[in-house]
Amino acid sequence: MSQGLELMLFGMGTVVIFLTLLVLITTVMSALVARFPPSPADTLAAPLPVSATTSVTDPVLLSVISAAIHHHRKGR
Repeated sequence: MSQGLELMLFGMGTVVIFLTLLVLITTVMSALVARFPPSPADTLAAPLPVSATTSVTDPVLLSVISAAIHHHRKGR
């Protein structure tokens, strides 16, 4: 019985130490990221919003899109 209790305490202590280290490391990493933000060149440019009313007037672009849709539907 005492051996089981000892094993339980050892296991729970290991988990508590691991979780404490995890929280500390995560907090430090979060502080570092907040202190040194990435430069604008490192971030991806946000895509332009496309509305449902956007029309395609370029005939080459329209044919490429039509071919891609046809190819996709044919593959099913």
